[in-house]
Amino acid sequence: MPAKSSPTIARPKRPPPVLICGKCLSKIDGGKKLKQALKAELKHAAATQGGKRPKLVTTSCLGICPKRAVVTASAATLGRGEYVLVEDRKKVEEAVKALSDQ
Repeated sequence: MPAKSSPTIARPKRPPPVLICGKCLSKIDGGKKLKQALKAELKHAAATQGGKRPKLVTTSCLGICPKRAVVTASAATLGRGEYVLVEDRKKVEEAVKALSDQ
């Protein structure tokens, strides 16, 4: 069987995922509640825009390691070479706006 000359490209029907550092989540107080709040805010933002919610994907260390925050990223922020640091649940709405900005 001959080898393929190019990779197969897949285009998902949902928005690109939002990445969240699992190591950061485990190190801060209330990490589980912060993740739940971020997921809920992503769902709310998608509902107001009439689209599907991006998947929230827990990753291994993203290499930034802030002292009192959780590192998140999206396709839009990674394209700009940026990460969004979320310190607490009060900042989740602002973080979702930053993650979804094109």
